[in-house]
Amino acid sequence: MIPAIFGLSGLTLTDDERAFFRDSDPAGYILFGRNIENRAQLRRLTDDLRSLDGRANLPILIDQEGGRVARMKSPEWPDFPSGAAFDALYERAPASAIEAARLNAMALATMLAEVGITVDCLPLLDVRQPGASDVIGDRALGSEPMRVAALGRAILSGLQDGGVVGIVKHIPGHGRALLDSHEELPVVAASDRELQSDLAPFAALRDAAMAMTCHVVFNAWDPERPATLSPLIIDSVIRRRIGFHGLLMTDDLDMKALSGDVPGRAAAAIAAGCDIALNCWGRMDDMIGIAKTLDPIGETARSRLDGAMERIAGTRDAREFAMLVDQRDALLAMA
Repeated sequence: MIPAIFGLSGLTLTDDERAFFRDSDPAGYILFGRNIENRAQLRRLTDDLRSLDGRANLPILIDQEGGRVARMKSPEWPDFPSGAAFDALYERAPASAIEAARLNAMALATMLAEVGITVDCLPLLDVRQPGASDVIGDRALGSEPMRVAALGRAILSGLQDGGVVGIVKHIPGHGRALLDSHEELPVVAASDRELQSDLAPFAALRDAAMAMTCHVVFNAWDPERPATLSPLIIDSVIRRRIGFHGLLMTDDLDMKALSGDVPGRAAAAIAAGCDIALNCWGRMDDMIGIAKTLDPIGETARSRLDGAMERIAGTRDAREFAMLVDQRDALLAMA
C-alpha cells in the first residue's frame, strides 16, 4: 500500500484506472461531483473500488459539508445547512445547537453510508476571523474557539454514530488566511500568542481519528514552508502542542498554494511528517508519478489508518434519515 489517496476521472473506473489502482494499492480514494450521478451508480462505483483489493473498511472520502461545499447534490440528495447555521443557533441555545449539529452529522453519515462512502471531510475547526478570505466564511462553526470545538465534537460523534469517520480540518487553522489556498499561498503574520485561539479547537479534539492540514505559511512557526510541508509545524505544533496523534493527511496537493510538481509535493509532505498524500483530480500522470515517488506506507501511518477506520461501529437504517432531518430542522427553527 502506498500512502496516498487518489481521485477518479468519471462515473465509472476506466480500464487504466482499474489496472493502476490494483498495482499501486493506494490507501483510499476521494470522490467529487464528476464521479456522482445517482444512488445506484454511486453505490456501484464504491463497491467496485472495494473489490479492487477486498478491503471492507476502505477509506472512500467525500467533501460533503453542507452549504456551498457538497458533492452529492439535489434533487438526488437533499441540501444540508452550512456551519454558520449551527453557529447562529448557538447564540440563542447552545445545547440545542450542539444537538442539531449531531443530528445533522448523523443524517449526513446515514446518506453517505447508504452509497458506500466511509469518510466525510468534516468538521471544519477553523476559527473564523474578521477580514479573512471567504474560502472558509460561512463554512466555519464560529469565531469563538470553544464554540467551534463543542460543535465540532458533536459533528464527529454524529458522523461516527451514522457509520462514517470524520476528518478535522484544516489543522493548525485556516481561519486567518487572507487568501484562498486553492489559488494562492496565504501567509499568516499573527504572533504565536495570537495563534493560540486557532489551535484551541484542534487541541480540544486531539483525539479525532483523522486530520487534514492547511497549505498556509505561519510566520511565527515556519516562515519558509506551509504547514503541509513543514516538519517544524507538523512535529512541534500539530503533534506536540496540539497533541494530535491520529492519521494526518494533506489537503489537496494540486492546489495552487504549493509549488513544484505534484509527485514532488507528495514526497515533501510525507517527508515532513504527513501520513497520507491527498491527490484529488484523477490525473493519471500525477498519480503514476506519486506511486513511483512514494515508498510503501510506514508501520505507524498504517496503524493510524487502520485505527481510524475501526471507529466505524456500523451503519444506521436509511429509513431513519427523514426522522433525523426533521429533528434537526425543528431545532434550527429556533434561530
